[in-house]
Amino acid sequence: MKSKMELMFRPLLFHLLLYCATQTSGVIIQTVPPSNSEGIIETQLDKTVSLVCQPDGSHEADEELLWLRNGAAVRLTEENKMGRSSVCVTPVLYEDNGATFTCRLRKNATAMASVTLNVSYPPQLSGSEEVSVEEQSMLVLLCDIWANPSVSSVSWSLNGSAVDLLAGGFSVTNDGFTSTLTADRVEESLHEGTYQCTAVSPIYGTHSRQFIVTLTEKTLKIPLMPFVAGLVVVFFTALLAFASRWSRIRKWCK
Repeated sequence: MKSKMELMFRPLLFHLLLYCATQTSGVIIQTVPPSNSEGIIETQLDKTVSLVCQPDGSHEADEELLWLRNGAAVRLTEENKMGRSSVCVTPVLYEDNGATFTCRLRKNATAMASVTLNVSYPPQLSGSEEVSVEEQSMLVLLCDIWANPSVSSVSWSLNGSAVDLLAGGFSVTNDGFTSTLTADRVEESLHEGTYQCTAVSPIYGTHSRQFIVTLTEKTLKIPLMPFVAGLVVVFFTALLAFASRWSRIRKWCK
């Protein structure tokens, strides 16, 4: 019974200690939207995050403040340094995900507080794309599934039915950023049609993108370099033959 009670109160004790630490760190950061007990601010793309920092009661109210973003100094105007300092992140971008903003006293680097942005965004999937590929060549379709939080599932369909990996010789790979559907030596009867990549986000729902694949007849490709080399050989052979018969040609032309 005692061990269960300890497990129940251990998270609460941690948050209380964290709260006390932020209050006695020398500075206080107020945020809009508000941060959680771990200093994480939940936000979304194109939103605005406001941060306001000021010394706590243990320091002079007019002390100079510094802001850091991932350890690099944030440029502030002179009137935005003394006693109270604010930073505005607008609009929130992909690059702001995971960014840590730290405010501290210039004269005392240990008097500091930090918050971190957690930017959520859906996979950028929409619309359709036309793809033309020659018969007997390779088909490669790329589906961007980069999202925060990560998508919970990804699926591929062909003409409204789930892609038959075995029958079509397909393979699917997923690295967390891109889902790739490939097929070697495509055939019209097996591979032509409308493909759809569908990703499901735990908070943004379902997003999809279509690929309209058309197969064209295989063309005979002549290697360029051997072809050019052959033309050069023919040209110089004809030139030498002409030069060797030049005297006879001149005689005939008189």
